[in-house]
Amino acid sequence: MKLDVFNHVLPENYLKRLEITSRDREHLKRNSNIPTLWDMDARLRLLDRFDDVQQVISLAGPPIEVGADPKTAVELAQLANDEMAAICRAHSDRFPGFIASLPMNDTPGAIRELDRALDDLNASAVQIFSNVDGKPLDSPELFPFFQHAHERDVTIFMHPARGANFSDYRTESKSRYELWWAFGWPYETTVAMARMVYSGLFDRLPGLRVVTHHMGGMVPYFEGRISPGLDVMGQRTMGEEYTPLKRRTLDYFHEFYGDTALFGALEATQCGYRFFGAEHTVFASDCPFDPEGGAFFLRETIRILDAIDIAASERQQIYEGNAKRLLKF
Repeated sequence: MKLDVFNHVLPENYLKRLEITSRDREHLKRNSNIPTLWDMDARLRLLDRFDDVQQVISLAGPPIEVGADPKTAVELAQLANDEMAAICRAHSDRFPGFIASLPMNDTPGAIRELDRALDDLNASAVQIFSNVDGKPLDSPELFPFFQHAHERDVTIFMHPARGANFSDYRTESKSRYELWWAFGWPYETTVAMARMVYSGLFDRLPGLRVVTHHMGGMVPYFEGRISPGLDVMGQRTMGEEYTPLKRRTLDYFHEFYGDTALFGALEATQCGYRFFGAEHTVFASDCPFDPEGGAFFLRETIRILDAIDIAASERQQIYEGNAKRLLKF
C-alpha cells in the first residue's frame, strides 16, 4: 500500500464560502480549473487508476485566515473539517483519514478546533501554513498552539504560503512570472523551519513532529549554509542578540520530516532522502496540482521512488510505514 499523506481537496460547501472570504485570488483562480479538487466523484475516478494508493486528504490553499477575521476563520475551519471527515466516512477505502485545518489567526480557537477535530471527527493530524497571514510562526502568541499540539502528541503538517503580493524586489509591488510560487514557496518553508529552530521551539517542545511539504524546501540542498554556515550566527549581525541552542543547528533540521512532493524530480528526491533519511521521509504527491489533474504527480512520484537505489525496507517505510506511525493508523 502507498499512503499519500500530502494531497489536497476543497470540499464544495467550504469552497463556496472561501470564494467569498479569501483575498488570495491567485489561489482561487488556479483551484477553479481543477475539478478533482472539489468533485469527489472525479477524484475517485482518478484514484481508480492507482489501485494501491490511499490518500490522507488535507485542504488546498489559500490559508483559511487570509482575508477572514478570527470568528469567520473558526467557522471556515469547522466547515472544512466536517466536510473532510464526511468524505473519509463515505470513502474510507480511498481516504483513510484527513489532516484538520485550523483558524491560526485565533490561537484559542485553533486549540479548540484541534481538540474537536481529533476527538469528535477522528482527524489524523493538523495542518498549518508557513506564516499566519504574514505573521511568523515563532510569534509568542502562537506558542500555546504548538505547546498544545505537543501535549496532544499530534503531527503537524506545514504547507508553504506566499502570494503574488509578496514582491521579489523593493521597487515592485508584486511578484512576476509566478516566481512567488516557484521559488517563493521553497523559501517560505525554509525560513519557517529556521525560525522554529532558532527561536528554541524544539528545545522547549522536544519531540515535536513537523512534516514539511515539498521535502523541506531549500534545506536539503543548503545543508552547508545551515551548518557550518549558521553555526557562527551573530557574527554577521549588528543590534541583535541570539539565545544559544542546546545542540548544533543541523541536528534540529534533521528532526523535521520531508515529503516526496517534488513533481517527479529525481535528483531533488535523492537529495532530500539523503538529508532526512528513510525514517523522516514520507510519500506525498501534491495531487491534483498538475497538468493532468493529479495523475501526473502520482505516476511520476511513484516512478521516482521505485527507481532510486534504496533498500526495499526503506521504500516501504517511505510509502506507508512512517505515515502509519505519524498518523497513528
